[in-house]
Amino acid sequence: MTAEPSSTPDQPDADVATGLDLLLTDGALGPLRRMLPAAAGLRLALSLAGRPATVTRRGVGLAAELTKIGVGASEVAPHPKDKRYAHPAWADNPLLRRLVQAHIAAGGTAADLVADAELGWADDERVRFAVGNLIDALAPSNSLLNPSAWRAAIDTRGASMVRGARRLVGDLAAPPRVPSMVEPDAFTVGTDVATTPGAVVLRTPVFELIQYLPQTESVHELPLLIVPPTINKYYVADLAPGRSIVENLVRSGQQVFLMSWRNPGPEHASWGLDTYGQAILDAMEACETITRTTRTSLMAFCSGGMITSMLLAHLAAVGAQERIASVTFAVTVLDQEKAGTTGALLDPETARAAVAASQKKGYLDGRTLAEVFAWLRPNDLIWSYWVNNYLRGEAPKAFDILFWNADTTRMTANLHRDFIDIALSNALVTPGAATMLGTAVDLSKVDRDSYVIAGVADHLCAWQSCYRTTELLGGTSRFILSTSGHIASMVNPPGNPKASFRVGSERATAAGAEAWLAVAETQKGSWWPDHVAWLAQRSGAERDAPPELGARGLHAIVPAPGEYILAR
Repeated sequence: MTAEPSSTPDQPDADVATGLDLLLTDGALGPLRRMLPAAAGLRLALSLAGRPATVTRRGVGLAAELTKIGVGASEVAPHPKDKRYAHPAWADNPLLRRLVQAHIAAGGTAADLVADAELGWADDERVRFAVGNLIDALAPSNSLLNPSAWRAAIDTRGASMVRGARRLVGDLAAPPRVPSMVEPDAFTVGTDVATTPGAVVLRTPVFELIQYLPQTESVHELPLLIVPPTINKYYVADLAPGRSIVENLVRSGQQVFLMSWRNPGPEHASWGLDTYGQAILDAMEACETITRTTRTSLMAFCSGGMITSMLLAHLAAVGAQERIASVTFAVTVLDQEKAGTTGALLDPETARAAVAASQKKGYLDGRTLAEVFAWLRPNDLIWSYWVNNYLRGEAPKAFDILFWNADTTRMTANLHRDFIDIALSNALVTPGAATMLGTAVDLSKVDRDSYVIAGVADHLCAWQSCYRTTELLGGTSRFILSTSGHIASMVNPPGNPKASFRVGSERATAAGAEAWLAVAETQKGSWWPDHVAWLAQRSGAERDAPPELGARGLHAIVPAPGEYILAR
């Protein structure tokens, strides 16, 4: 048999942006608790104890396969795309081949036993995650037996081992205590990343508002305001030339504004959902003042999308929904029910402990979050770099998405608490269960046209959960399913021959995600042009591009990318 690899992308997909449930628990308490799912593990043991015949059958099957491996008669082999075993020695050397086969056979049996236990959804997710991490960690490729480590040591006369040891010590010295995925000086903010020309036209204690320089002779009259996540810096939307959503939009005639959140410290612990909701309102007012309009389109990412959805409900409640021309949600989960592996990890006890931890410090540390996120994709984001950095003693390749991921920010204690309250009760699905700026949140009252983007390979925000956003909102939705993961589904410029996306009818059906998938059409290329066309229809008439940035008392303060983005 052939074992499927857990993931083998051409480049690391870096599914490392905010998965809310994970953020709420492991981000405050650390990821190690997830490796030992005590209660779920006990229920696994009890369930298997009641199935002695099944356990015996699995054990006998494993023993038989190990015997075949020992005598060289086994057909077990790694998947052809599993890059961990790409070196020919893994197949040619009898000892290494048997070690790989034994690891695959044992891992398969462990996974089968978890399935045999027939645990509930949350317990099954927790145990599978812990077992999967253990299996990945014990892979022969992660040991000094790795033939690529031998070759590096021979070629460098042992220097690779010295470099690897130094890198290991350095990475363990400070959080996040995981292998470095990119060198800290691989890119420079404002020079290599976050380079689209613009200027800060408003600065408040909470955010800087960047207006980007138009790159067309005419622009659509209605502005577009981008609301980034509240963890990591905003430049996931302005990553690099040719890979920037902002650049693509301004070149398409949009008047683009973007909020750059301040990196909060303990003195900002009291900032909560209302603080960030009001900040979006303040940014909208500035956009409308500068562009001399009364309506704004919004494009929100991840946790920024959650806050934006609640603000839309507030505007609907106070009769001001007409201020919103359209809204785009990127990898945003509003319904937390069965929201993938991360959703299974949230429970009241750990949530309370997480709140206590962040309240004590005044914030949630982004460096701990980086460690947590890495353990969601251990083969891609832990063990591949373990081999590269420590066993081979090589520097990691420069990759802009991973540089962005390492450029962490903090989350205020009260925002963390507010997100926990919403997630524990799944409040956004029940009208009136949550509030924003003093009004009850009812997403069904939001009747704005929406464009909702998800990634089919997203390990943090399951695409089915993102799809449910279209069912909660009251307006007309266009749902886009990219073939990529969490971040790659957003950083998806035209020109990639492997890119494609699925799209259904303009109004997402109420029959559910799988029903939508059954009738959705596959289109080649990036979703960016599709979004540009959709947005243009909702951005008003065209007019001459403004001759300068800012207007009516709001003028350029400093050039983009601003100052808040540089705060550590």
